[in-house]
Amino acid sequence: MADPDRSLLSRQFAEGVTAFKAGWQVLRHRGPGKIQFWFIALLIGIAAGLAALLFRLGIDLLQSTLYGTDDVQRLHSHAQSLPWYWLLAVPIVGGLAVGLILHRFTPDGRARAVADVIEGAAMNNGRVELRAGAASIAASLITLATGGSSGREGPVVHMAGVISSWVSAKIHADGITGRDLLGCAVAAAVSASFNAPIAGALFALEVVLRHFAVHAFAPIVIASVAGTVITRSYFGDVVEFSLPNPVALQFYAELPAFLLLGLVSGLVAVVLMRAIFWAEDLGDAVQARSGLPRWLRPVVAGALLGAIAIWYPHIIGVGYETTYWALAGGLNLREAIVFAMVKVAAVAITLGGRMGGGMFSPSLMVGAMTGLAFGLIATGLLPELSGTRSLYAFAGMGAVAAAVLGAPISTTLIVFELTGDWQIGLAVMVSVSISTALASRIVDRSFFLSQIERRGIHLAAGPQSYLLAMLRAGGVMRPLDDPRAADPARCQEMIDEGLYVASTASLEAAMPLFERTEDGFVPVVGPGGDRSAPQLCGALFHVDALKAYNRALAATAAEEHS
Repeated sequence: MADPDRSLLSRQFAEGVTAFKAGWQVLRHRGPGKIQFWFIALLIGIAAGLAALLFRLGIDLLQSTLYGTDDVQRLHSHAQSLPWYWLLAVPIVGGLAVGLILHRFTPDGRARAVADVIEGAAMNNGRVELRAGAASIAASLITLATGGSSGREGPVVHMAGVISSWVSAKIHADGITGRDLLGCAVAAAVSASFNAPIAGALFALEVVLRHFAVHAFAPIVIASVAGTVITRSYFGDVVEFSLPNPVALQFYAELPAFLLLGLVSGLVAVVLMRAIFWAEDLGDAVQARSGLPRWLRPVVAGALLGAIAIWYPHIIGVGYETTYWALAGGLNLREAIVFAMVKVAAVAITLGGRMGGGMFSPSLMVGAMTGLAFGLIATGLLPELSGTRSLYAFAGMGAVAAAVLGAPISTTLIVFELTGDWQIGLAVMVSVSISTALASRIVDRSFFLSQIERRGIHLAAGPQSYLLAMLRAGGVMRPLDDPRAADPARCQEMIDEGLYVASTASLEAAMPLFERTEDGFVPVVGPGGDRSAPQLCGALFHVDALKAYNRALAATAAEEHS
């Protein structure tokens, strides 16, 4: 009689050999491709990290030249000693340069930033505009160096998108590969810009790709680490905000105060975002009514910023010096409130005036001052239950930034990495969670998704809302020579009734037409016909449109869960 234990061992050994052979075949046929992709991710990470470093050094060089300072980290203090006419003139000249660049090289005179990268990831196979993107990088660099009140993360993210888009075009990458390469470039740029490798990787996944697929994680981490190495090889292993005294949560009874701070920070974030949108709408209305050339719009914005900088030079650039003083508790209550209000106005003027830059650094500054103001009040009312005011500044900084970006995970981590202090995590996490939950109910989840929503693209609601806009009627229709084509005579009758769709129209525009007919299809007209005599080229069937939509949903779900 055969030994059962021996038979079991033999069967397990045979299964192991089979699994090894199958794994060897996968390694032989698929391994090199995966390794090649990771190598490309590494190269993109290095390139994006170098680009972010050069962008930062370029801003520092121009700022030191134009404002005459050897230490751009103390630019705000130095600017107080400059003549008023110089503070006024520099942003005006910068606005003129920005306006001319964007007028010449972009179709709409608008600088590209993070929202355009998110849109490219979702709807353009991970690609962004190359020509407009390069112009936006130059415009943003000039904006930040000449008194514009915005941040550098938006331009470096779009600069990373330009790099990955160029690579994707060269290797003819499909949608999944293009999006993964875009995520790699963004992660490297963010980590290089802020010396934050963990947050850089999570920012790319949470904000740009908007999923945490396993297949994208490894290459994005590789690129993020590469970007950080580039920065640390130049600046060393330093943090952006090195505070003289550590902060800590003194007592758990203080946690309700951070819940309340989260609510206040969420409202402040909404005010910041709404102020920018209001400034954009106001600028559009004034430009349309006055006939102001679009290249002069940044000049007007520069003049307003220069006028503000005469009394409040802390609005110039990314504002890290003032942010540092807020985190260190070096401002009084009046200064914290007034500086926050003026910064909100300056950011709205900068972005509403069609100048370049991002939102992360301004939201950090506004958040730090919001938190400090709250902390001064809280510690004054209940000193026996309160820690330091700096702890509230930290929590407010993370809470406002997280609500603006719609990225609670990566923002929480980036606050830790910017400061190098992991002991403040509890207070930051509490405030971030509340502020994000509140702000996301008032706006379309984040500043970037709200920008995209204002363009008529519904990314905030998820793939089920925007995928129909990606599919064209001409690609789904049944042509006239199809065996299952619609009756041409009936199609012509419907065209005469005005019931038809252009071949270039999206399924989002076509779907409501099915409610107006019981035929199950609508005629599709070609681009060659005018509105008086449209040329029939096929018919879009309701069932075909639904099948195409389901296939797109399935492909998106497969990518996000792979």
